[in-house]
Amino acid sequence: MGNAFYFEFEPHLMIWLQNMLGEKGALAISHLSALGEEAVAIVIIGFLYWCYDKQFGIYIATNVITGVVFNGFIKNIALRLRPYIVHKEIVCYRPQDKSADIYDVAAQGYSFPSAHSMNSTIIYGSLARYTKGRIFTILAFLLPFLIGISRIVVGVHYPSDVMFGWGVGAILVFLLPFIYEKAGEEKRTLVNFIIFVVFATGFFFCKTTDYYTGMGLMAGFFPAIEFEKRYVKFEGTKKPLSIIMRFAGGFLIYLVLNMLLKLPFSKEFLESYTMGAFVVRFLRYAIIIFVMFGVYPLAFKLVNKKKA
Repeated sequence: MGNAFYFEFEPHLMIWLQNMLGEKGALAISHLSALGEEAVAIVIIGFLYWCYDKQFGIYIATNVITGVVFNGFIKNIALRLRPYIVHKEIVCYRPQDKSADIYDVAAQGYSFPSAHSMNSTIIYGSLARYTKGRIFTILAFLLPFLIGISRIVVGVHYPSDVMFGWGVGAILVFLLPFIYEKAGEEKRTLVNFIIFVVFATGFFFCKTTDYYTGMGLMAGFFPAIEFEKRYVKFEGTKKPLSIIMRFAGGFLIYLVLNMLLKLPFSKEFLESYTMGAFVVRFLRYAIIIFVMFGVYPLAFKLVNKKKA
């Protein structure tokens, strides 16, 4: 079901940290992981794209979604088992899927590289690079560091998982904007297509939900920004009430569509790790993201017309 490889110092360091902190300390630190999860990315991207600065939102979303896909792609190549599965002395304090057995590899996913470490580096690093603000620069170093340490302490990632996640995340923060800047706006669509095709090779061998979720996000987002640019062309807002309404509407659309698109299928099928379930997950996320970023902004223009 997977591969076991690690540096000699890694399990010893993890066991030492867990013994030093104890269960209460490890559980307290585990909450830092939430700062690198998808909910934070959704809040930041949704606020930026729908309200504050559309181009800023596109910039962050492109980096984050590419990072999510890349992470799932590499995990399916390395197939590295999580530390607590290999070393029984290491305790798992924060499983990937709390409803499943912690030793169910399909449910708990693979270890290398750390998605939390990579995603947090991309999110906060992108904020710092785009704004060039001192506070965001400090957060870009501090938060991924704390999140990465928390992933080691809770027993779900080796230190090398975390360090690789930090490194690749930092590279993507600078590499992706560099590629788009060199290509120019007129070739952005081509670059998006090439990125998607490269990672689509994973359809031949990837068998984890995170990969198909990421590919669904990418398949929905890239066409959505093209659709918005050609047919919608909405403007941002700084009015508090409009910000709340736009964000609440987008979040509601996510919840409703996610529920409706699951209705034709049984819970057992959706939670299975079959190609059919993966395809449905891919299509579900593609539709949701396209509607949220491409179609939903049409409502902003309709509201503005009525007010005018």
